[in-house]
This record gives sequence, structure tokens and C-alpha cells, in this order.
Amino acid sequence: MYGSKIAGLALWTAVALAADFNGVSALEFTAKAVAFGPRPAGSAANRQLQTYIEAQLRGFGWNVQGDAFIVDTPLGPKPMKNIIAKLTGSSGKAVVVTGHFDTKLMPLISFVGANDGGSSTGLLLELARVLAKKPRKDDIYLVWFDGEEAFVNWTETDSLYGSRHLAGKWAADGTLRKVKALINVDMIGDRDLELINEVNSTEGLRKLVWETAADLGYSKQFARNSQPISDDHLPFVQLSVNAIDLIDFDYGPNHSYWHSAQDTVDKLSAASFDVVGKVVMEVMHKLETK
Repeated sequence: MYGSKIAGLALWTAVALAADFNGVSALEFTAKAVAFGPRPAGSAANRQLQTYIEAQLRGFGWNVQGDAFIVDTPLGPKPMKNIIAKLTGSSGKAVVVTGHFDTKLMPLISFVGANDGGSSTGLLLELARVLAKKPRKDDIYLVWFDGEEAFVNWTETDSLYGSRHLAGKWAADGTLRKVKALINVDMIGDRDLELINEVNSTEGLRKLVWETAADLGYSKQFARNSQPISDDHLPFVQLSVNAIDLIDFDYGPNHSYWHSAQDTVDKLSAASFDVVGKVVMEVMHKLETK
């Protein structure tokens, strides 16, 4: 598909990335995020995590933008803020990697969301650390979405607050026209990693990601089972953006750790972060050659 020269370059890049993206580091970033406790949108812990993420990004040398907004929810108006980090390239095109940092509001349990909210936060921070040192052709955006979780019941209006807000904003200001691809990550730290081939995602990008995973020896973690998932990629897909959701939606026995007090850091594995991070970085490299 990419020719022998590109294939050879991709193989060299994969070897180079093996020494760069660090699953242990991604897990450590996740643990620091989880240490703030439950982080539902509008909470003090959520704001503290925002401050931590922004400080890390500035330390790595990224241009950081806070995208603050207020939305109506079933529990009344809530302040939220997406965090957008950018490195500027020369092509006029952009590649975007996203994930959410909030946790679901669950007053009856201590839900710290190590995998659901924590793992995407940690993986994006590790990407920020590594990508800041890389030459680039395209603009790179890393986006931490607030308000992914529903406050009451998941509906089209009570969910995906941050991604719906940013998709609309980028459609209005022209940014979406520059986006080659958007890769969303969610619940990717599970020790028993098996990512769904998510069918709401753009078919060509799904094919590229799965082929890349196979080339790197990760076919076991990138399964052939498929199902539709509503996640932060969806508002962008609906606006015709080339987008994919990387998610493992089978977490614990019979999915029992999801939205439970069992979603803790000990259920995660640095090896799982390593797999997803290396695949994402190699896909980003392939997208730059197109």
C-alpha cells in the first residue's frame, strides 16, 4: 500500500519509537491523575488535574490553549474546559490525538476512573513528552476533553460535552478542514488489552491502524471483533472528519470494573500503554507521509 521505501522507513521508525514511547511513564502519568480522586466535570479535583496537565505540557514546550465553556446539563449549568496542546508544522495539515480526563459523577462510590479517564490522560501526556522532541511536517494537536461522561443517563445531549463543543468550534473557525485524521483513545490501560474494531470510526483509518498494529506484532491486542461505540470521536465523524476510536470495552470479568470502585491503577499495565502508544505514533508517522 505504501511501497517498499515507505515500508522500510516505517520499520525503522517503529524500532526508533520502541526506545521513545514509554509505557511505564504513561502509567506513572495515569497514577498521578488518579491521585486527584474522582474528577467529574466542574469539580475541584477536575480543575486541579487541569492545572497539572497544563503545567506538564508547558514544561515539554507545547503551545497550550484552555478551551473553557459552560453547558446546560440535567444537573444545571456546568463549567468545563478542554485542554488543547499544539505543535506547529509546515504542511498546513494537522493530526489530532484526543482523550477525556473527567470521570463519571458517582456519588455513592469512590470512582477514580483509572482506566476510564485516567488512561487516556496518561497516554496523552506521554505522547506530549515524546512528540515534543520529534521533527514534524503536520501540525500536531493533543486534546484532553472535559465532560465526556453523562451526568445522569447517556443520551445525545447528556454526554460528550467537550468533544461536541470543540467539533462545533473547529468547524466554525476552519480547523477541521486541516485535519488529516483524529485518533481518540479511551480505556486503553487494561491489563488484558483487546481493542474493539469500532464501526462508527472511518473505515480507511481503521484499516491503517489495524495493519500498523499487525506490522508491529500487536494483532492480539487489536482484535477483529467489532461493535459501535459512542465516544469522543463521534462528533467529528458526524462532521466528515477522518476519525477513529481506540477503546477496550471489556474491562474486568463480564465488564464489571467499568464505572465501579474496582477501576483502580492496579488493574492497568504499562505493557498495554506501550502497545497503544507505539501504534498511535507509528500511525501518525504514516499519516505524515500521505
